[in-house]
Amino acid sequence: MIETLRQFKILNYAVFDFAVSFIFIYFIAPTLTKIFRYIKLEVPLKSWLLLTIPLSILTHVLVGNITPMTKDFLNLNNSYLLKIVIILMIVFGVLPIKKIKTNGK
Repeated sequence: MIETLRQFKILNYAVFDFAVSFIFIYFIAPTLTKIFRYIKLEVPLKSWLLLTIPLSILTHVLVGNITPMTKDFLNLNNSYLLKIVIILMIVFGVLPIKKIKTNGK
């Protein structure tokens, strides 16, 4: 069943994987934001959504599950547009993150 859903692709990347990733982050973002408030960072939903794909690539590298996108991103000889998009997602995902000021400091 999952393989049937994963057959729909854009630029050789499964649309289903993108959809699941973004839906997952959308629902866990409030919890992640609360966790990051403990370390004095305010991370808005927009940031979580923009960081979804870069975090996915990092996670796949860490667990050793090299997907087509991870492979393309790590390959230094091609997929420059993908690299630019991922870097822009990181930049625009990190920019709205603010340090929470504490009283008296």
